[in-house]
Amino acid sequence: MKIALVTDAWQPQVNGVVTTLVELVRELAEAGHRVEVIEPGQFRTRPCPGYKGIDLAIAPQKGVASKLDAFAPDAVHLATEGPLGWAARRYCLRNDLRFTTAFHTKFPEILNAAVKVPLSWGYALFRHFHKPSSGVMVPTQGVLRMLERRGFRNLRPWTHGVDTSLFQFRPEAQACATTGLLARPVSLFVGRVSYEKNIKAFLDMDFPGSKVVCGVGPVEAQLKQQYPHVRWLGLMARPELANVYAAADLFVFPSRADTFGLVMLEAMACGTPVAAYPVDGPLEVLGRRDDSGRTVGGAMHADLQQAAFAALAVPRPEARARALDFSWRQAAELFAGYLVPARCGARAAAAAPAVTKLSPERSTLS
Repeated sequence: MKIALVTDAWQPQVNGVVTTLVELVRELAEAGHRVEVIEPGQFRTRPCPGYKGIDLAIAPQKGVASKLDAFAPDAVHLATEGPLGWAARRYCLRNDLRFTTAFHTKFPEILNAAVKVPLSWGYALFRHFHKPSSGVMVPTQGVLRMLERRGFRNLRPWTHGVDTSLFQFRPEAQACATTGLLARPVSLFVGRVSYEKNIKAFLDMDFPGSKVVCGVGPVEAQLKQQYPHVRWLGLMARPELANVYAAADLFVFPSRADTFGLVMLEAMACGTPVAAYPVDGPLEVLGRRDDSGRTVGGAMHADLQQAAFAALAVPRPEARARALDFSWRQAAELFAGYLVPARCGARAAAAAPAVTKLSPERSTLS
């Protein structure tokens, strides 16, 4: 099947959406599909206001139309609601093509946190974007129910995965060269250092040992000044990031706004248990219970500090076992099953796998 994937999030951006799409394209190619990625690097761009590190395509309508004309896809998927997503949406509607979409990020919450745009305005715009979609793929049941309450339709429960060969299990947390010797327990945060991540909840915890932050973002400089005793690591290559995950005793996920949180799976794959609030992403990742009703692979609590203390008691093999419940192959199979023929009555044609340039060298910031 020839699949056009249109996304405003792609390499060299570093975030969970990019990781998801890179892994998805790889799995689809291995399954025999031909995937054409339409992404910002193919256009003139400008930085996203207030969000350093994310570039947006400028006036991409003609370029998107030209690429879709040339590729003649059997299925079209719009992964994001940015300029490229809107341009492809317009193309599909004008040419009577069906398409699917995905809800990866709670951008209305980000806009509200960054520039005080009312949530109702943001969700009204996104509801309009997704309204003609033949299927809106959503990563968690909690987000799906939230979107249903806000009037979204044609929602499809999706999931994500983790590379368990890259993020390898370590039975004990041991110091690595990147972190150096730190007082234990070592608590780790990996993610965009941004408004919506609620990082201060982690940094303000009255917790023993050391705190480590891996990531960059618009509030990084401010937080570095406020918390000089935190170990700030910035971005790093993914194999190095795996070592940092494995060196931590605890992974803290303070976000209340993420739709999933791939970094939790990456930490757990290394054996590092997760502490989080009981909100959408963690409820999906940590939501399975054992026979006693306990969260598996980490701990959730309305008090993040209590969750952290509880997570320290979680055995590392248990965290790894929970991560193994998620696979990119399963996610890709679900994705392919939700696609629709672009032309009504058209039959999807089989095609050879595309050769796609994918770089594994940057860290995931979910």
